[in-house]
Amino acid sequence: MKILMVYPQYPDTFWSFQYALKMISKKAAYPPLGLLTVAAMLPGDWEKKLIDMNVTKLTDKDILWADYVFISAMQIQTNSVKEVIRHCSRLDRKVVAGGPLFTLYHDNFEGVSHFVIGEAENILPSFLEDLASGCAKPIYESNERPELANMPVPLWSLINMKDYATMNIQYSRGCPFDCDFCDIVSLYGRKPRTKSTYQLINELESLYESKWSGQVFIVDDNLLGNKQKLKKEILPAIIEWSRSKGNPFYFVAEVSIDLTDDEELMNLMVEAGICQVFVGIETPNENSLVECNKVQNKNRDLVASVNKLQNHGIEVEAGFIIGFDNDPSSIFENQIDFIQRSGIMIACVGLLNALRGTKLYQRLKEENRLSDEGSGDNTDCSINFIPKMNRDVLINGYLRVVNTIYSPEYYYSRMQKFFKEYRPPKKQSSRIELNYFISLFKSLWILGVVEDGRKYYWKTFIFALFKYPQFFWLSRSYSIYLQHFYRHARKLLKANLQEESALTSVQ
Repeated sequence: MKILMVYPQYPDTFWSFQYALKMISKKAAYPPLGLLTVAAMLPGDWEKKLIDMNVTKLTDKDILWADYVFISAMQIQTNSVKEVIRHCSRLDRKVVAGGPLFTLYHDNFEGVSHFVIGEAENILPSFLEDLASGCAKPIYESNERPELANMPVPLWSLINMKDYATMNIQYSRGCPFDCDFCDIVSLYGRKPRTKSTYQLINELESLYESKWSGQVFIVDDNLLGNKQKLKKEILPAIIEWSRSKGNPFYFVAEVSIDLTDDEELMNLMVEAGICQVFVGIETPNENSLVECNKVQNKNRDLVASVNKLQNHGIEVEAGFIIGFDNDPSSIFENQIDFIQRSGIMIACVGLLNALRGTKLYQRLKEENRLSDEGSGDNTDCSINFIPKMNRDVLINGYLRVVNTIYSPEYYYSRMQKFFKEYRPPKKQSSRIELNYFISLFKSLWILGVVEDGRKYYWKTFIFALFKYPQFFWLSRSYSIYLQHFYRHARKLLKANLQEESALTSVQ
């Protein structure tokens, strides 16, 4: 058979990094790991192609080549998904759909011939057998949580790695915590399941043999699910392998803030090259943490926890949520103050939305407060439920937060705070690639001459060059991120003002 794997397009959002990617001459942030893994599960004699619509356009020729079109996506890609399905229907090609979006929202899509609902490892064999024999059913579904011992290495040959800023791997699924707003437990369960040390090292080896070097994102929703295995087996193996290869990769991972309770684990992560983590901070308001069952964040000095990670040589990105029932009117200023004091450069602030499969969704449904399914983008000013706070106050306050923290003045001030706290690892890759210099010259022109906030850019540039020269390339990277965040924040503000103006005209 000929199988076309299609990864739909992300809209221009906070998460797309569209403007930053242009600066570093990349087309997308990450490759579609799920589809690459499924491709490796298909029979070896089947022909496979992959179209990542964030990298290249999907054409009639691509679709007509295929016997079946496989789609996987997240909720935020819904509009693109529907267009792909329509495109395939016009050309009389059958669609097979699976992954997180269809596991939770398959009833929202028409024109799909076959749904694979749940984790593919236990479902795919019977589906593929039926598909090959021409008797495939409309829905294949399983709630089982498969072990990951037989997962293959992703089929990297289907992509051009040069198109991407980062490669990614998966080590585990599941999260031991049960935050009310998060759908990870409904998708993957609370008992973390992990790959073997051999599997993980084999995947790193496959990336290395594919000539990749640089950043690798460990996509697990919480890398700390099995701390003992991580400390005793996984991290020591990564350390040994990395040394033997000359430390070709540095890693980004998602963790919970309780990492700061384990000194040994922090040190091992840094030694293994995990130099950046994403942490769900959510809110500095203790009552809101109680409300959403974010137990791992309660009763902590969260700023001190962030600074502790930075002191150990770990850069911290963080997620924040506004719109909890217990959020006071001061939440907007409190969020700004927290982000500035913590020195968190990439602060992903979003509005609370209720996702299917979450306790929050069920509670709001029982309270008759749900309005729609939501867009899957918590940064587009949409809210899919009736908030306790006045809706206009909430949205305007949110816009004030993102436009403040990503104003050049606040952003570069925060960068100086970060430099004062951050202690870079002693063993860092000193490899400077040609692309670094190209992006440096682009940023010097665009951020230092063309864009707003030029004086803050040059002030920080000189500050880093002379006071913290070891952070010079890091300051370049964060300055490029600002290009994206600032534009996106301004775009949101402009769109909201236009909407308000239109409503006023109608009234």
